[in-house]
Amino acid sequence: MNDTFMKEKPVLPLILFMAMPMVLSMLVNSLYNIIDSFFVAQISEEAMTALSLVYPVQNFINAVGIGFGVGINAVIAFYLGAGDNKKADQAATQGLVLAVIHGVVMTVCCITIMPAFLGMFTSSKTVIELGVHYSVIAFSFTLIIVVGVTFEKIFQAVGNMKTTMISLMCGCIINIVLDPVLIFGYGPFPEMGIEGAALATGIGQTLTLAIYLVVYFVRPIRVHIRRQYILLSKKMVIKLYSIGIPATLNLALPSLLISALNAILAAYSEVYILVLGIYYKLQTFIYLPANGIVQGMRPLIGYNYGAGENKRVSQIYKIVLCMSGIIMVLGTVICLLIPGQLMGLFPHTEATIQTGKTALRIIGAGFIVSAVSVTSSGALEGLGKGIPSLLISLCRYVVVIIPTAFLLSRFFGAVGVWNAFWITEAITAIISICVYYKAIAQSQLSQPTVK
Repeated sequence: MNDTFMKEKPVLPLILFMAMPMVLSMLVNSLYNIIDSFFVAQISEEAMTALSLVYPVQNFINAVGIGFGVGINAVIAFYLGAGDNKKADQAATQGLVLAVIHGVVMTVCCITIMPAFLGMFTSSKTVIELGVHYSVIAFSFTLIIVVGVTFEKIFQAVGNMKTTMISLMCGCIINIVLDPVLIFGYGPFPEMGIEGAALATGIGQTLTLAIYLVVYFVRPIRVHIRRQYILLSKKMVIKLYSIGIPATLNLALPSLLISALNAILAAYSEVYILVLGIYYKLQTFIYLPANGIVQGMRPLIGYNYGAGENKRVSQIYKIVLCMSGIIMVLGTVICLLIPGQLMGLFPHTEATIQTGKTALRIIGAGFIVSAVSVTSSGALEGLGKGIPSLLISLCRYVVVIIPTAFLLSRFFGAVGVWNAFWITEAITAIISICVYYKAIAQSQLSQPTVK
């Protein structure tokens, strides 16, 4: 396939070519999330609650890795579209160096803060102890996670989606296989409980990175990590962070949201915290495939924007919006039809299942309109417009939902928190359309130039 296929191939087949491998791998990844939680739930409700409380910090680590990776991806794609391969190599190299620094810092900080962090949301010594045991092992793989994500975004930037699909799927599959083995101690393996779940996750992430490295060295791609670019360039660092920081905040905001909602729900019962944690596990089955489409879209939009193909940028956005909408319709239908069966996968008490059924039916009402904000935010990141993308996410995860959830909880209790989700998605969808088209209008006034 020639190097300019991203601006020459028909738009719909191109999006399918780029996005479908990522959608498939994201579906496997979401299946892993559900299975991982399923096995942890078999230990005890305390273990599942601990996993729910650790999740925001895990999400923050992923947010930094993926968010900065989005910056690397967008900058590489832009320079490739503009025909500057040397700058693309520089972006990849310096992006990797910065990712390593991020990984080391987060490993130390996240392990250190966990006991105090868990103590903010529960007084149960058992839950805190389980959470600490899980997080120490899980967070020890932070460096591997962020380096793996960096290579994922480099491969995606050159249109090599097949390698990222295979790598992610292999990591997820080995994770799924090892979960019950390490948690319950089958065969020669010791029974590790919740620590086994963390170790299984880490081994899966290590395998994913190993596959990227093997492919990179055996079958070189258009972009290369080069020694001559290891020393950081101020201009390149600013360019990477100008996209990477807003993208990171976009992805980290759910951590802030979950912690804020946990604090609101803790005033009523820990059951609601458990239900919220289960919801966020289940919703990955909907949002990760949509995110797979968005991941396929980002390098296409970045490349075509860099090449001055504004009409194709518009076509790509509209088609991806429709594809995301279809996924969200399916998610809504599933949550309305079988909420009890979904919730029944995890907790052991009928009261928790009933509470979860109510939550899923109410929250699911906002899935369809959320396609607008998810697609718009991803498209803006692909265009290198991190601040407008961040504005959308701030509305979705902080500015609208947190005060709405707090106020509604004062009148309707925990059910008010569930209603805050669909109200927020409707408001944010309107804001997203306005922000996106304003950014597009501004970008078309002045074509990007390579600096």
